[in-house]
Amino acid sequence: MNIGLIDVDSYNFPNLALMKISAYHKKRGDNVEWWNGFQHYDVVYKSRIFTDEYSTDADYCINADKVIKGGTGYDLKNALPDEVEHQYPDYGLYNIKNRAFGFLTRGCFRKCPFCIVTEKEGKTHTVADLSEFWNGQQEIVLMDSNITASKDCEQLFDQLIASKAKINFEGGLDIRCMTDKKCEQLNRMNISMLHFAWDNYEFDTYEKLKRFRPLLNTDERHTRVYVLTNFNTSHMQDLERIYKLKELQYDPYVMIYNKSQAPKETRNLQRWCNNKFIYRTVEKFEDYKRNM
Repeated sequence: MNIGLIDVDSYNFPNLALMKISAYHKKRGDNVEWWNGFQHYDVVYKSRIFTDEYSTDADYCINADKVIKGGTGYDLKNALPDEVEHQYPDYGLYNIKNRAFGFLTRGCFRKCPFCIVTEKEGKTHTVADLSEFWNGQQEIVLMDSNITASKDCEQLFDQLIASKAKINFEGGLDIRCMTDKKCEQLNRMNISMLHFAWDNYEFDTYEKLKRFRPLLNTDERHTRVYVLTNFNTSHMQDLERIYKLKELQYDPYVMIYNKSQAPKETRNLQRWCNNKFIYRTVEKFEDYKRNM
């Protein structure tokens, strides 16, 4: 069979589903390539993670017997068949040499109104061992939504420790599920980047961030906290969270909900905070705004 692949998002991040689809078909002896408009294909797979705000699904004229669309950018119900989901990814598709990408767990129990994870994947549950997508690469990029909520978290953390690879928790860790034991395990890992989140203006999260910061060995530049804005908080509440994170020596990173509808003040706040050269040069947002 002749198989064509389309990464609809064209984002600077590899599409894990397409890498698994590619591996599955190559294992069957099929020819797999990025879609070419001048070729005919037996099957073309289109994968889309993001919705219209972040990516555009062009109405291609696709010369194929069958077109299969998948990903959360289309709907929340589609999923890869098990025999494809558990394939070792074809990293060569994106010319990836020394990084591994995958999920040890899926889902989250939080049911946050701004997030689709619980609706799509259910509560946190283990889906793989590390060996399913890692084979000695220097860096492991984990995309789990809430691995710290997993009942298997400590065992999974032990796998990451044993790998001795550099670990990037791209999907984030839930500080509210942190324990002294999990914190000690994190300190035994070779951490590339820790990601936490302070999404809502409530201080349970703040107290946990405060409690565990002295126990984490990572420095400020490698201990990032996502700050959700333009959802249910005011500008002053956004600014307060950023300043408190700065005091605790976390690296805040502003995420804007529905960015196209966000006020200019919020977009300026994101520009100041997320450009780390500006953020570390201009200490206060008020000074940045005054000098714009």
